[in-house]
Amino acid sequence: MLSATQNILGLASGALVGFSLGLVGGGGSILAVPLMVYVVGVPEPHVAIGTSAIAVAANAALNLSNHARGGTVIWSCALVFAAAGILGAFCGSILGKMLEGQKLLALFALVMLVIALLMLKTRARTGAPDVKMSLANLPALAGLGLATGTMSGFFGIGGGFLIVPALMLATGMPIMNAVSSSLVAVTAFGLTTAASYAWSGLVSWGLAALFIAGGIGGGLAGTRSARYLSERRGALNVVFAAVIIAVAVYMLLRNISLPGS
Repeated sequence: MLSATQNILGLASGALVGFSLGLVGGGGSILAVPLMVYVVGVPEPHVAIGTSAIAVAANAALNLSNHARGGTVIWSCALVFAAAGILGAFCGSILGKMLEGQKLLALFALVMLVIALLMLKTRARTGAPDVKMSLANLPALAGLGLATGTMSGFFGIGGGFLIVPALMLATGMPIMNAVSSSLVAVTAFGLTTAASYAWSGLVSWGLAALFIAGGIGGGLAGTRSARYLSERRGALNVVFAAVIIAVAVYMLLRNISLPGS
């Protein structure tokens, strides 16, 4: 049973998660998991991962509708990528539950740092907004979708921080289109991972509802901010990377300070 303070912190944390998903198409779970563990006070990392998967999937679907109205979702690429990743997400979630929770968080943080550095390296690329799925990019979309889905399920995340750079690599689309299109896969991967954790009883449904409620307003604000930043070359990439680095460093410091870690 959540206390009144935990309810308030859950709503506020959900708003932050929704803002991140609207702004960069990712960061939902990389924020949601540490927020649930370190701010709201969920004692079991696996419960935090399972609960965040449901909350992030729901918030991603809401943010997807916001981006779709703006016409920035490249549906053909997004659907192929998501379909390829669902199997990977299911298999990855089974493997993730076998690993001790604290070790999972530490591995999670290290992967985040690598992705952030890659995003900074490619921040000056503009991309081609008219890309579509073709025989040329189909293998890359399917292969990266499968790999990203597996990592998403393993770490119990929606996977946006992996999906955005993967879509840009596979198709050459601009980051704004990748952010928008990634939400299709974030929703699909999140639901797949959530179903696996819910089956194992590793979900706090009340906390998930609070995160979803808080995420509605945060998502609207994040989508507007993304459109503003996308007009400034490289700005959205830098913001995306900065969010990831900040959370990753915090998670590593928390894990290093734990006795016996």
